Amino acid sequence: MGILYNIALTLVLIGAVNWGLVSLFKFDLVAAILAGSGNFGNISTISRIIYGLVGLSALYVIIQYLFYMF
Repeated sequence: MGILYNIALTLVLIGAVNWGLVSLFKFDLVAAILAGSGNFGNISTISRIIYGLVGLSALYVIIQYLFYMF
């Protein structure tokens, strides 16, 4: 797998950890780092971009996984 896959997988893992923190503690790590507020629901433009990249990365990882599996 290439460097793009590794970047995508890293973003997916960051997203998974972030959603775990949201579900357990109502703490949004991405918002805390980028906007200064860890409260879930406060989404800045930069946070939206990060969330979009995480979502696209998840799709990329799924497609790559399915492509190499079959």
